[in-house]
Amino acid sequence: MSSTPTPERAEKLHEGKAKIVYATSDPHMIIQYFKDDATAFDAKKRGTIVNKGVINNRIASHLFELLGESGVTTHFVAKLSDREMLCRRLQIILVEVVVRNVVAGSLAKRLGMEEGASLPRPIVEHYYKRDDLSDPPINLDHIQVLNLATSEEMLHIRREALKVNEFLVKYLDQREIRLVDFKLEFGRTTGGGAGAVLLGDEISPDTCRLWDKKTHEKMDKDRFRRDLGRIEESYEEVARRICGS
Repeated sequence: MSSTPTPERAEKLHEGKAKIVYATSDPHMIIQYFKDDATAFDAKKRGTIVNKGVINNRIASHLFELLGESGVTTHFVAKLSDREMLCRRLQIILVEVVVRNVVAGSLAKRLGMEEGASLPRPIVEHYYKRDDLSDPPINLDHIQVLNLATSEEMLHIRREALKVNEFLVKYLDQREIRLVDFKLEFGRTTGGGAGAVLLGDEISPDTCRLWDKKTHEKMDKDRFRRDLGRIEESYEEVARRICGS
């Protein structure tokens, strides 16, 4: 039985803060290339985290595989190389979804709550994916008025986000990592079954707040944001715990 050949990389479609997206010889597939570039505070702070792209690709590929096995449909197809991931091409829905389990970051500032306090239930927030507007928070009414997604799509997205959260909280807890909060992106498929909403982008220390379960030491991009040092070592430790040696 012959396997389907891997599509060839074609022209660059988009370059973002952390990844480059390439078209492929298959119009319904893309390749994500993970960079070492790091940004914070709406790209006002810029730098490099050595081997971040390799680590994030490894972590995201591993977690997408596990989520697929647990019933969450994602855009992930295969890990092609240290820095490349083959994915189904999606029309990205311009709503970033943030799931919070612990008070941290902007939530602590906005609501005057103590950072580190556990929430009695996960909080799901939505942000308008617009760099020029600094990704402002939006609600379901805004999403409807802006015609970003249907109410049925947002209900599906919420269910999937909470399903991802339930899986990750348990999986990471077993590896002595506390999942504080994380960002997800979703998109509509363009090929067979066009319009189905899948989980896209990545799940990594760039998109999650991860604290050591015992010491509460930050193990994610907050180390870059707050100049805490030991950034590369923390990313490598997260990969070791999540993916194994």
